[in-house]
Amino acid sequence: MDRDLVWYVSYGSNMNAERLACYIQGGRPPGALIGYTGARDRTPPREAAGVMLPGRLHFAGESRVWSGGMGFYDHDAEGPTPARAFLLTIPQFADVAAQEMHRPVQEDDPVERLVREDVGIGAGTDATAAPAGTRVAVGPGRYETLVVLGERDGVPMLTFTAPEGIGDVPATQPVPAYLDMLAEGLRQSHGWDRERADAYFAARGADLERVGV
Repeated sequence: MDRDLVWYVSYGSNMNAERLACYIQGGRPPGALIGYTGARDRTPPREAAGVMLPGRLHFAGESRVWSGGMGFYDHDAEGPTPARAFLLTIPQFADVAAQEMHRPVQEDDPVERLVREDVGIGAGTDATAAPAGTRVAVGPGRYETLVVLGERDGVPMLTFTAPEGIGDVPATQPVPAYLDMLAEGLRQSHGWDRERADAYFAARGADLERVGV
């Protein structure tokens, strides 16, 4: 297996392949307020697979993309969390992360350096990859904390989230367009129908009557 590959694991709207494609190939997701430039390498993910994570999804903050609460992942909270893993190159992963952080896509991206140097992944890296549960901060903002989730088929699995856990930030309500995107991702990756997805959202703090789903 190519040592420059990682599994990018999404627990939120990027479980939806069409939404992730906006980060890879460029575009504006349905219902979103902004669009994306796309990655330097616009090759689609080599593989995708539904996975279950040990932590917990929660909604907090206010999204610049959707205008409501955003999904974050607390690796230390009680789970499980359904998610979807996409096999990307390290530069593609860095470009997805950059766009999530509302930074421009660029050569020598700090996320790419961090994955290679701090997490120990990639061609030319002699260090052993950091163990599951390791957190490495790119910065203090939302989606600027990388979490190592272990391996799949010998390839490291990574995601990004906020530095705070569930108990450290107030919960906020997601908007219908965002939950629609998550629900479609759950259908694609785990075969869930909307009723099951809505029950999951409610168990994770979404007030569906208030949200209007």
